[in-house]
Amino acid sequence: MRAETESLAGDIRESLALLRRHLDWDNALRRLDELNALIEDPSIWNDTGRAQELMRERQRLDEAISTVRELESDMDDALTLAELGESEGDEDSVGEAQEQLRQIRERARRQEKRALLSGEADANDCYIQVNAGAGGTEAQDWAQMLLRMYVRWCQRQGYKTEEMDETEGEEAGIKSATVRVYGDNAYGWLKGESGVHRLVRMSPFDSGGRRHTSFASVWVTPVIDDRIEIDIQDKDIKVDTFRASGAGGQHVNTTDSAVRIHHLPSGIIVQSQSSRSQHSNRAEAFALLRSKLYQQELKRREEEAKGIQEQKSDIAWGNQIRSYVLEPYRMVKDLRTGIERSDTERVLDGDIDEFLEGALAQHVAPGQGSDGDEAGAR
Repeated sequence: MRAETESLAGDIRESLALLRRHLDWDNALRRLDELNALIEDPSIWNDTGRAQELMRERQRLDEAISTVRELESDMDDALTLAELGESEGDEDSVGEAQEQLRQIRERARRQEKRALLSGEADANDCYIQVNAGAGGTEAQDWAQMLLRMYVRWCQRQGYKTEEMDETEGEEAGIKSATVRVYGDNAYGWLKGESGVHRLVRMSPFDSGGRRHTSFASVWVTPVIDDRIEIDIQDKDIKVDTFRASGAGGQHVNTTDSAVRIHHLPSGIIVQSQSSRSQHSNRAEAFALLRSKLYQQELKRREEEAKGIQEQKSDIAWGNQIRSYVLEPYRMVKDLRTGIERSDTERVLDGDIDEFLEGALAQHVAPGQGSDGDEAGAR
């Protein structure tokens, strides 16, 4: 049993060493002291934006350092229990200590994956855009199911979501929708979801009960803060206003408050109708445009580094990143990582951490630069 204990402890120490190297431990401790001193200075709140940025940096750094220390302390406690159990011939205590070490090892490995969130915009909020693809009403219903899955995941994380734009389907579901996600590392966690998602099920819209295949695309882009410069020339854009759509009745917007922006050089079109204020919608639409242009630049860098041409993908066969099969069996399979789950209801209810972690670990390979680890379109 001693050999198993030592093996578990060795795995944990290896993970902790990686976490310390990633944090640049000594510099991280010094930076945390600096941030604590800065935040204690009342004058910092003269610049609210700067103060909030420092508070977020401090929180992230403090959590990372505290997690490493907590893992080390818990490992020491478990090893002490194992040592006492072995000295007294108490196999139950040794078994309990080894189970604690297994749990600590799993926590340390999960923290390793979190440490991969080191790209330029990984810590930022993000936009999730879902578009129905091939499959008509089926695909529109599937797009709404996907959107719900991500919103439920965000709720599990304590993230806030805000609907920016939605175009309803003719009979059911949605043709497209854009949601903004507010939360630490929202973009870093969700960026790997960009791509085509395929659903196979017995159609609730088919009176014959036949099996249908539907597609929807998901694109995740980061909310860009002032530290990242994106130059948008007035001559390069066309701005239109229109009346926001609604569910009808007293909530219908009777003014042209919705805003659509067409970026002519790239062909990117964005719109926002989340607010009754045209000014607010314009600001949100420009923020989304900056996000998409930034993502486009990251993709260009990645493809240039790999020496490949940009590939255009249809929302249909052959381009999916994940398949969700509800009939004739139940299986969700990520086609990039090979991760499979049979509990499809839990997955569609937002339990997608395993898929997010797998995609993140695969995409941020050893030696890969931060530019490459942020391109969302695959």
